[in-house]
Amino acid sequence: MTEQIVPDSEHRGIVERLPQLPRDLAQLARFDRPIGWWLLFWPCVFGVWLSGAGFQWALLGWFLLGSIAMRGAGCVYNDIVDADLDAKVARTAARPVASGRVSKKVAWAWLVFLCLIGLIVLLQLRWEAQLVALGSLALVAGYPFMKRITWWPQAWLGMVFTWGLLVGWTQLRFDNWDALACLYAGCIAWVIGFDTIYALQDREDDAMVGIRSSALRMGSKVQAGIAGFYAATIGLWALGFWLYRPDWVALLTLLPVALHLLWQVATLNADDPENPLERFRSNRWAGALMALACFTVGNA
Repeated sequence: MTEQIVPDSEHRGIVERLPQLPRDLAQLARFDRPIGWWLLFWPCVFGVWLSGAGFQWALLGWFLLGSIAMRGAGCVYNDIVDADLDAKVARTAARPVASGRVSKKVAWAWLVFLCLIGLIVLLQLRWEAQLVALGSLALVAGYPFMKRITWWPQAWLGMVFTWGLLVGWTQLRFDNWDALACLYAGCIAWVIGFDTIYALQDREDDAMVGIRSSALRMGSKVQAGIAGFYAATIGLWALGFWLYRPDWVALLTLLPVALHLLWQVATLNADDPENPLERFRSNRWAGALMALACFTVGNA
């Protein structure tokens, strides 16, 4: 039973106690790995809190539900498309579709159900935000194929995973697009950095089966590359804050998240199987620190 949990799962006890099919569906949507929906949720918070509209707890509750459902839907879709590749990679071979425990027909039905939850969340938004949210669908549909055609699928993932920044912002206001563009670009660089750390776990298997990733592209310079993307993250976020509020004090709010990202790079050990996963997961705190910076700059 335990071997059916992928190595980077969390809360194994909860998942393991479920009957077989619900357990497989939970794993398929990565409910045992909450880091994914945290990383999808935080950019939504960035947009909401930077808008200056206060905490907006009800709106954030909807965004959290949407993040859980749509991250799950994205994972199901990814596993359907990547079933053959996943079966060749040690870390993903035991996933429900790749292993054959869940048929693609059942997986598609589960995907539709999760998307219906996402639709309920979408209907809570103003029409402008709905249009922006729907604009991400093409990016989501294309993502599983990027690892086959580019060494930088992490850049595509960055556009997908941080789209919530644009949705959260347009739900509450419709201006300052120059600042928002800088923040979005910074978020993309952040995702490239942390997903490259995540990809370090699979370098050997990816190379054997022909999967491309930024971790493989950077080779022996991967740590310096991650540092460069994190530096770009802070630089772009700082520029976005400056365009939104030209005040040097506002830039100081980025110091905690900058120090956290520096810690990730300084302590990264690609040769230790547990180290990259721990550094990757720690980005839930990086997201929280950036959210606090956005709230301070937007509402002070």
